[in-house]
Amino acid sequence: MSLPKLATVWLDGCSGCHMSLLDVDERLLEITALADLVYSPLVDNKVYPDDVDVVFVEGAVSTDEDLARVQMVRARSRILVAFGDCAVTTNVPGMRNTLGGQAGEPLYQRAYVDNVTFVPGVALVMPSERLPHHLPKTLAVHKVVDVDVFLPGCPPSADIIFDTLLALLQGRPPVAATHARFGK
Repeated sequence: MSLPKLATVWLDGCSGCHMSLLDVDERLLEITALADLVYSPLVDNKVYPDDVDVVFVEGAVSTDEDLARVQMVRARSRILVAFGDCAVTTNVPGMRNTLGGQAGEPLYQRAYVDNVTFVPGVALVMPSERLPHHLPKTLAVHKVVDVDVFLPGCPPSADIIFDTLLALLQGRPPVAATHARFGK
């Protein structure tokens, strides 16, 4: 009998939730005994597989790439967990929403020129490499796809992550997380 497929995805955020996942430490061995980690920034697989049983999505939806990725992940996953405050509420990535819906050049002007403080009076050069196309507003994951479980925290503690993972892999509703439609 094959093990359930587990995945993690990182959208627009700081990776703190993935760092907290690693803080599960030796309990990760318990998780690997219950599931195959088939996709994650922590493993080498570059293609998101079909039929993932549980996916933890970290970060907010800020770009066209984030939007396409989370829609694909939702379509290929049975249980989607909004992992951390950026995924649940937009948190820090959502701070740009206060700029009145600015995206693209106005956003980059604000970030790379207007807010320069470490060398007053000297503007940084705008990046010349391709920058992602930002959506008009940064969105929480549940604003664009159905979320089964909300796991808030910045980041969630290793204990809460472990308890939630263990419950989901054992087919139980997680206690510490908020479940939107677990069991449907």
